[in-house]
Amino acid sequence: MILKNKTALVTGASRGIGAAVALALAEAGADVIAQYGSYRKGAEENLKHIASTKKTFVQADLSIRFAGREFFRKLISDGRNIDIFINNAAVNIETPFVGSDDEWDNGWKETLNVNLFESCDLIRESVNHFLKIGGGKIISMSSWSGQRGSALPTLSAYAASKAAVKAVTQTVAQNYAKENIFAFCISPGIVKTRMSDFAAIARGGEEKMKAALVMGELVPPSEIGDLAVFLASDKSRHLTGSTIDINGATYIR
Repeated sequence: MILKNKTALVTGASRGIGAAVALALAEAGADVIAQYGSYRKGAEENLKHIASTKKTFVQADLSIRFAGREFFRKLISDGRNIDIFINNAAVNIETPFVGSDDEWDNGWKETLNVNLFESCDLIRESVNHFLKIGGGKIISMSSWSGQRGSALPTLSAYAASKAAVKAVTQTVAQNYAKENIFAFCISPGIVKTRMSDFAAIARGGEEKMKAALVMGELVPPSEIGDLAVFLASDKSRHLTGSTIDINGATYIR
């Protein structure tokens, strides 16, 4: 198995992209530490066919400032090694330009706290840990909205947070490659998840949303899982710093 003897920490592993990536890594041989906020059942159900010795479930509410560094440091102090960090957990909160000040301010605050501050704290914790153990992999989930802006005027904070995470991940790649720390971004388009169900409502329904896509279909989460396995393996070293688009050619840079 390509990831045998590796341990991967996946944030937001109870549903959607995070769940698909956690399962793919486990099936590739990695021990998986699945972080969840409140939906433990989803994380457990997703990995139900994986041996109990190959999975660990960790609760952490990343809407609380410094929760990320606290749970990461506890894992290390408990003797857990981490070779791969999948930086996935995110919220998608509306921040409409035309709306109340409270809606704008609160949306930006919560979005940046989860998607940027806690996310980047965990990147920092990973870098420091990887320096001690001789290297590791960081794979951050960005978004095509982080590359081109959001097509929805209500998601400016989400787009900004995903652009910022990309910049931080690339900074790691440029500065720590000689220490065998490799960092990548995956930039999905519209993926078939609960989040896309909400997006479909804003776009007039799923069929109308799919009609605007080149392939006429949403990205399966499993394809992102397969890509994450490749990036987490030893076969991807010289892709460090890359942002890999996965959107079925609807957006080509």
